[in-house]
Amino acid sequence: MRYRTLIALLGGIILTLGGCSSPSDRVPHAGLDAIRTESLAADIETLASDAFEGRAPSSPGEEKTVAFLEARFREMGLLPGNGESYFQPVPLVAITASPEMTLTVADEAGQSTFTYGNDFMAWTTRIVDRSALDASEMVFVGYGIVAPEYDWNDYAGLDVRGKTVVMLINDPGFASDDPSFFTGNAMTYYGRWTYKFEEAARQGAAGALIIHETAPASYP
Repeated sequence: MRYRTLIALLGGIILTLGGCSSPSDRVPHAGLDAIRTESLAADIETLASDAFEGRAPSSPGEEKTVAFLEARFREMGLLPGNGESYFQPVPLVAITASPEMTLTVADEAGQSTFTYGNDFMAWTTRIVDRSALDASEMVFVGYGIVAPEYDWNDYAGLDVRGKTVVMLINDPGFASDDPSFFTGNAMTYYGRWTYKFEEAARQGAAGALIIHETAPASYP
């Protein structure tokens, strides 16, 4: 897990100066006076160019963007907003899945090993140096849904604490093709990954695997 720092520019002062005063009452400001339609369009075009690589946080493109904005702020005559600095450090955590990881499923008859990317995708949102499942018992839990309003509980009678739950994508309405049951083919929130992972955590599971199928997922 890598730790990076996002540098945020304190440039909000541009938007607040002279907000309620008439044009004749406003105090001249070098920064405001430096803003012109042509230069603003040119700056946007520069920042949107391939040279800035998308400007994503914790990326080389972000570093280029921050340096460009600082230079422009200085050219416009803006004063730093954080002491002598234009920047405020913001710590971020990057969670990266290792492409070398494998998934092995075994029983008395033998075992099968799957490769990351081609056969399965896996990740964690826990902020730890390393996360793994070792010899975790697997329990099939249908769609992994607890929906009292539909009188549906896939976890009824099951103890999945410390185990890995295996579930189908989408919700029971898709299989029924009945619009009055879980809204039919229109997926409810119960069919979303986020809900399924949240419910698995509430049930005490150590991990969750969702079986992907093109039709109920609506994408390959």
